[in-house]
Amino acid sequence: MKISALTVRRLSISSEPWFGGAVPAGESTTFEFPLLEISTDDGINGHATGYCPDGQGRGMAYLLADVYTRVLLGRNPIEHEAIWQDLRLLHRHLYNLSETPFGMIDVALWDIKGKMLRQPIAALLGLRRRSIGAYGTAFYLLKDPQEAAAEVQNLRARGYRGAKFNLMKDPNTTISFLRAIKEAAGPDYPVMFDVNSYHNFRDALEIGRELDRLHFYWFEEPMFERHVGRIAELARQLETPILAAETSSFGELGEYLRQGAADLVRSDVMIKPGITGLKKTVDACEVMGVGCEIHTCASPLLDLANLHVALATSSCSWIECHQDMFRFGLKNRPLDVDSNGLLHLPSGDGLGAELDWDWIDNHTVELIHGQYV
Repeated sequence: MKISALTVRRLSISSEPWFGGAVPAGESTTFEFPLLEISTDDGINGHATGYCPDGQGRGMAYLLADVYTRVLLGRNPIEHEAIWQDLRLLHRHLYNLSETPFGMIDVALWDIKGKMLRQPIAALLGLRRRSIGAYGTAFYLLKDPQEAAAEVQNLRARGYRGAKFNLMKDPNTTISFLRAIKEAAGPDYPVMFDVNSYHNFRDALEIGRELDRLHFYWFEEPMFERHVGRIAELARQLETPILAAETSSFGELGEYLRQGAADLVRSDVMIKPGITGLKKTVDACEVMGVGCEIHTCASPLLDLANLHVALATSSCSWIECHQDMFRFGLKNRPLDVDSNGLLHLPSGDGLGAELDWDWIDNHTVELIHGQYV
């Protein structure tokens, strides 16, 4: 079996759900996402989607076709470890890129492998369980503490076993939100808090001490994540577990583990990169006795890949579910929780995704064929 072609679709979806209605002036009315297809001469194709709501969708689609086609054509997709290592070396010279594009490629190669062997990816990794509890990601653009409290009840009513809130505001405003969230959640419903590296050490410490008083489940990405020593100091001073290393590369993870900089490590198939990189990450965390909580990628096929890895490890206790708008292009809604707040092993081979090609065709704005000249 050899890779015979690489094609990328530019998919366009409405951005209205992100804003909760009408799109504000100056914001894009659409988000573009690349849909990667790697074809083989045996007729088995693998797929992956990208993360691109910040305007990088079109560029990512062309990047995948222009940069990686020459590396992949003629390769055996089953030798994905060799390809992963070669792509990692290639990125030594791709100074203007992170490793996330080859994370997408690795997911598509695992999809091919699972389809060829007629097994779900989680089974190929070593199935640990067939379902996992899920928490929901709250609406990002909450206007006030009352809206935040209502969002707790919304996520609970939808069956999620916990709720995670993202908020980038000054400490006083943040604390008013946190108190409203915890009051709405009560003592037995887990709530997590994420600030997307927004704060400096002093502000993160002030917010973290309030999280301690309120008994939040974790404090995620409190500071810029290359400041490993400061995050380690923050973790020492707080009782609330620090969840960090989300945006750190695979190669940077070792320093987090060596320093014990985070109580929990955050990872996903996009940044760590691919199923290969994420499985290496969760295994390294297990060796070091550190939990590895798998992140959402806000991208349907990447989130299915995350789910497969989560089902093949004991290091991850939850799975994150982002908003419904990021579950596009799939039939049978495999990323929806059941009545018990669980996500289940997909029933098909590979990623287990049944792509809705009518929806995909209707949302494709361009089909790009990778060429190696």
